[in-house]
Amino acid sequence: MPQSLSRVYLHTVFSTKDRHPFFTSETEIADVHSYIGGIVKTLACEPIRVGGIADHVHLLSTLSRTKTIAEFIKETKRVSSNWIQELGTGYKRFSWQAGYGCFSVSEMELDQIVEYLDNQEDHHRLIDFKEEYRKLLRDHGIEYDERHVWD
Repeated sequence: MPQSLSRVYLHTVFSTKDRHPFFTSETEIADVHSYIGGIVKTLACEPIRVGGIADHVHLLSTLSRTKTIAEFIKETKRVSSNWIQELGTGYKRFSWQAGYGCFSVSEMELDQIVEYLDNQEDHHRLIDFKEEYRKLLRDHGIEYDERHVWD
């Protein structure tokens, strides 16, 4: 076969350092999500949806066949963190948590994940980020040590 082709979907989750709610307005949240979507495009990946609330981000995207998951997430977080720190004095100490969760998504699950990301505000009226993240880990069969999940 002369071509290398792929279509890999990822659901990536990461929070602000110590889950600090840096983004307090809908405008701030929308701007951060939009900027992250732009970063994803520059990495030759396709942003399908960026969601989340004041203290964390959910990213549904494709993964370029030339990038590793670690490279993709590291660069997305690095570039967005640098940009956020330039937004003003209230963001000078901004950073993302060191870790992340990244889960494979099938083509058949895309609509369901998009709906989930679009309803983050409603979802988090019932459940906090830590419990949401624990559930994602359990749902994907990922064993974890609670002592090392929250940096």
